[in-house]
Amino acid sequence: MKLRQMEFKMERTGLLKEGDVLPVSEGKLPTSYYYTLGKAYAMSANYGFSERLKSTEGKVVKVHETPKGFFVTVEFDE
Repeated sequence: MKLRQMEFKMERTGLLKEGDVLPVSEGKLPTSYYYTLGKAYAMSANYGFSERLKSTEGKVVKVHETPKGFFVTVEFDE
C-alpha cells in the first residue's frame, strides 16, 4: 500500500482536526482535475491526468496556518 499526501486550502480554521477521515470528490476542468474535501471544507490545487487521485476518502494528518491562509494535509491510500 502506498500513501499519498495532498494539500488543501481552507478559508477558515476550526472546521477540521488531525485524525478526521473525510470523503473527497473530484471536479473536472478542460485540462485538469481538482478535489473538494468533505462538505466543501477545503479545495486542492489543479492536477493533471497522470496525477489523478484514486482514493475516495483520506485522513487529515496536519492542519496549519501560513501567511497565505489555512491549509490541510491529507493522506490517501493509493
